[in-house]
Amino acid sequence: MKWVLWLVISLVILTSNVDDPDVFDSILATLKVIQDNMPIIFPLHPQTRNRIASTSLAGQFKAMPNLRPVDPVSYLDFLKLLASARLVLTDSRGIQEETTILKVPCLTLRENTERPVTCEIGTNRLVGVGTENILAAYREFNSGEPESSIVPPLWDGQAARRIVTVLLANNG
Repeated sequence: MKWVLWLVISLVILTSNVDDPDVFDSILATLKVIQDNMPIIFPLHPQTRNRIASTSLAGQFKAMPNLRPVDPVSYLDFLKLLASARLVLTDSRGIQEETTILKVPCLTLRENTERPVTCEIGTNRLVGVGTENILAAYREFNSGEPESSIVPPLWDGQAARRIVTVLLANNG
């Protein structure tokens, strides 16, 4: 069975989704709805875990039977989770790229992205942090409309080879 892989604050720099109580409540309200339809694996960054433990949110987490919080995992295990996910919700910059390469649909819970090509080709969608926007995108995903599985030009794993070619050409 495929699941939703939910990733929040994969980079400590992006603290706004966790540190703003209204935003985090909105995200939790979204998770509550989604977990009714699909299991969610939620690797918890230590900052996110501490935020939950220091507020009344712990009870909300326990009340969601299909939400499976897990400790952070190694990079290779994390890639396996990404590759096995049906959908990824994230606020991480790098995960937007990884889901594109792995051809896993991604909803990004931010207002902007440093990876606009992922949105342009349709492998990623910026949905903001509001419950209704996230749920609308989730419902659209669930409606069965195919997501793009295009990989951007030059995202072929051959960058090192191209760099060496350029370096050799310029040193000759």
